[in-house]
Amino acid sequence: MQRSIEIIKCLKKEYPEAGTLLQHSSPFQFMVAVVLSAQSTDEQVNRVTAELFADYGTPEALAAIDLSLLEEKIRGVGLYRNKARHLKKMAQIIVEQYQGEVPSDFDELLSLPGVGRKSANVIRSVVFKKPGLGVDTHVHRVANRLGLVNSKLPEQTEKALKEQIPEKCWSEAHHLLIFHGRRICQARKPQCNNCVLEGLCEKRFEK
Repeated sequence: MQRSIEIIKCLKKEYPEAGTLLQHSSPFQFMVAVVLSAQSTDEQVNRVTAELFADYGTPEALAAIDLSLLEEKIRGVGLYRNKARHLKKMAQIIVEQYQGEVPSDFDELLSLPGVGRKSANVIRSVVFKKPGLGVDTHVHRVANRLGLVNSKLPEQTEKALKEQIPEKCWSEAHHLLIFHGRRICQARKPQCNNCVLEGLCEKRFEK
């Protein structure tokens, strides 16, 4: 655990601004943005939601939208047809079962269409300020390269990281590992010569 704490300290100094880049003005909007972010960049999502939220930024509005119109509205992100179905159904459930409020319970979040473990962790962390460590492709890659974990699946990485990192640091670690993965420890050309973790990294690159 001491090594993981040292890594987090180094990344905090390097990325003091680390945090969500998804633009939103309500818990529901953040949930929608997180669902849209799968296999899409934050920049793509923000472009799409700027227009979407102007007219359909509430669960009631999104629950009532015509599916084909919703598909058109979010066409700029990957897998938009599947996401449109998930978002419309998710909004309907939020309205009908949760009185328009996003639930904070992890299992209840997981039960919503389009919300997986990563999304549920991120929503709990950002919206409700509860411990959560979402594992996306960046977190999975960086954690394995550093040698913090040795896992093939994101769910395994999540479990291992939560054992390695103090609970109070989970949310922060999520954002820090993402920032590092985007800027330095990139998938194809990691910039090891510019890495603040050079002395702490086991450099377990994919074979």
